[in-house]
Amino acid sequence: MKRRLLRSARNDKCVRMAKEEMALIEELERKLDSFDSAERKRALAALCEKVEAGEINLPEAGRDVNLHCHTFFSYNSYGYSPSKFAWLARKRGLAVAGVVDFDVLDALEEFLEAARELGLKGCGGLETRVFVPEFSDRVMTSPGEPGITYHMGVGFPRAKLEGEQKEFLLSLRKTAQQRNRDLMERVNKHLQPAELDYERDVLVLTPSGNPTERHICLAYARKAREVFGETDSLAEFWSEKLGVDAESLELPEGRDLLNTIRAKTMKRGGVGYVVPDKGSFPLMADTNQFVLAAGGIPTLTWLDGTSEGEKAIEELLEVAMSTGAAAINVIPDRNYTSGVKGEKIDNLYEVVELAEKLHLPVVVGTEMNSPGQKFVDSFDSEELSPLVPVFLKGAHIVYAHSVLQQKCGLGYTSDWAKKNFKSAAEKNEFFRALGSSLEPGQEDKLIGLSEDVTAQEILDKVTRAPRPET
Repeated sequence: MKRRLLRSARNDKCVRMAKEEMALIEELERKLDSFDSAERKRALAALCEKVEAGEINLPEAGRDVNLHCHTFFSYNSYGYSPSKFAWLARKRGLAVAGVVDFDVLDALEEFLEAARELGLKGCGGLETRVFVPEFSDRVMTSPGEPGITYHMGVGFPRAKLEGEQKEFLLSLRKTAQQRNRDLMERVNKHLQPAELDYERDVLVLTPSGNPTERHICLAYARKAREVFGETDSLAEFWSEKLGVDAESLELPEGRDLLNTIRAKTMKRGGVGYVVPDKGSFPLMADTNQFVLAAGGIPTLTWLDGTSEGEKAIEELLEVAMSTGAAAINVIPDRNYTSGVKGEKIDNLYEVVELAEKLHLPVVVGTEMNSPGQKFVDSFDSEELSPLVPVFLKGAHIVYAHSVLQQKCGLGYTSDWAKKNFKSAAEKNEFFRALGSSLEPGQEDKLIGLSEDVTAQEILDKVTRAPRPET
């Protein structure tokens, strides 16, 4: 009896200690999302120490990738910081991970540093909206807005820019924030008495003063709750202002409410919407030149192939590529329903086939800038699994570019790359092979390589690097 009691006591103690350790890990993970960068850094260091001590086991990298995660430097519906996303990506065993924020590179340095500490293959970029004169009368990826499309730069080597690149980047932030302020003023008139003050109600939702339309929607939801409380009056207010039955909108700040606020007040037909003029967004051509000059890869975004502009995807790609676009971004999960054949999944396969034909790396990932979005696409699904090799190849190309450009300026879009490869296919195979074999701990081996180095010499610097297929 005494032995059984001792064993039971020991078991209880072990269970209690395990619970305490789990609670400590959860608290450290929570601190990764602090607006205080020093607190985030300390929390990540503590988690890394637990990994080193064998208290946390991290998996080997698999085949899943996400190169399109927004952080709280623009909008992440889960509040993820760059460090938090890096940590979760490593815990999940992602092969490559990347951050993309709207109009800023604020997340880049922190994310790349966290990725290196965790042994994660990482890269970063930005997303913005641009004007395409050749498609001025056709809708592309921005619903209801002819001539306007979302656009990206991926694989930036650093966030600290100088000269014209610095000014262009600052102009993206400034223009976006002015659009937001003007938009809020128009919507305020309609949503009285739930009016917002930009500094007090919106800016506080971000760590670096870069709120998006989604932040404004969240601020309106919280302001309405502040004014009306969680009462019938709140539902009556939203029903009247949005013209829908608000009882089904997950009050006080659920996904359906936030999306409806955005659709009914900020998008085409809404009280806050105005048709963009020529200066509302930068030209795609100018944005491509900025991305190239800053060391990134200009990347056209693709939604689902159903808009008038995207039905002319070959023409759109030709326009984009003529000024430097060298990759294409897709978000796979939004383009199919499991077990259902349809137009969108057909369009996805067609655009991937076209990208392969044009030798454009395909960049994929889930945005996580709307509640309910997955951490990573369902690559093991029947619909997506045949495309995984293409997605993984694109991720490895971007990762290899990011490292080479950062360490020695010999990235995918560099003059060195133009001189050293006879074809786009040959270039893609080199960057795929390097990105596949290079480990984060080996990145410094590529520091200071000269313009005279050959592709094979670079591969030879990386242990067990496979030779490109011939």
